[in-house]
Formats: sequence, C-alpha cells, structure tokens
Amino acid sequence: MTYLQLFWAFFISNILGYGGGPPSIPLIQNEVVDTYKWMTVKEFGEVLAVGNALPSPIATKLAGYIGYQVAGVPGAAVALFATVAPTAIAMILLLQFIHIFRKAPQVKAMTQSVRPIVTVLLGVMTYQFLLGAIEGIGWMQTAILTVAAFLLLEKWKLHPALVIVIAMAYGYFFIGTPA
Repeated sequence: MTYLQLFWAFFISNILGYGGGPPSIPLIQNEVVDTYKWMTVKEFGEVLAVGNALPSPIATKLAGYIGYQVAGVPGAAVALFATVAPTAIAMILLLQFIHIFRKAPQVKAMTQSVRPIVTVLLGVMTYQFLLGAIEGIGWMQTAILTVAAFLLLEKWKLHPALVIVIAMAYGYFFIGTPA
C-alpha cells in the first residue's frame, strides 16, 4: 500500500504540475505533508532547500529523497518513476501534436491562466515556511537570513546554491545545531 501511495502522490503532483519543477513543489508538499503526513512543513522545507542546491530537476530530487525516507530504495524507485511517468506518457502520446498546436490561442491561454495559480501556490508555501522559520529560530534570525538572502541574490547576484550554503553555515555557527 505504501508503494501505491508513493506512486499516486508523485504521479498526481507531477501530472498536475504543468510547467516543470516550481508548479510541482506545492503539489508535492500537499501530498507529502498534508495528505500522507510523511513529513512536517519544516522537514519538507529543509529537504527543498538542500535539493535546490544540487543539480538536476527539483521534482526528481524530492521524489528520490522522500521515496527513500518512506520505503527505502524500492520507495525511491517508485517515487522517481511516478515523477517522470507523466512526462514520458505525454511525450509518447502527444509528440506528433506538439508541432501542430504549439501556437494555438487555446494553448497560450491555458499557459497564461496557470501562471497566477502557480504564483499563489508558491506564495502560500513561502508563507508557511516563513511561519515555520519564525517559530523555529525567532523573528530576528529569520529577518537577518531573509534580508541577507535577498541582498546576496538580488544585489550581488550570487548563485542560489551558494546562498543556501551560506545560510546553512550561518545557522550552524550562530543558531546552533538541531537537538
């Protein structure tokens, strides 16, 4: 039953996550945290942060890690297969139609209508992570990390992976290690 739940959680998240990794992340979080309760919001946020520092698509990294945590190597394999299956199926079935319909106004309208939904989902997830950070390390540490990350990313154009490493080092040296 666990393998079926893993498959379903990642298959649904990735079939509905039109547009790649960012739209899939809140859907995966919903399945992993809210539906099956395999992780807390805080744990999911930590996995997401570390996963973003590594190369390759985020959805596959999340699937591999979460699948492994839930059911070992077979769980990781099931979750990874479920993550790539929607795209593989769609490519096989719809490859011949891509060229015909790529400029159709309906397809462009669908893409435009999905963007605000993804934006709201990402905003809700960010708000949940912010509340978790404030609860876990306090508002002052959260504010320092938020402002520092913003400046490093936007003003000095530092690579996001380096910002994550810097934040992890800050947390280790100034906030302490988890008990």
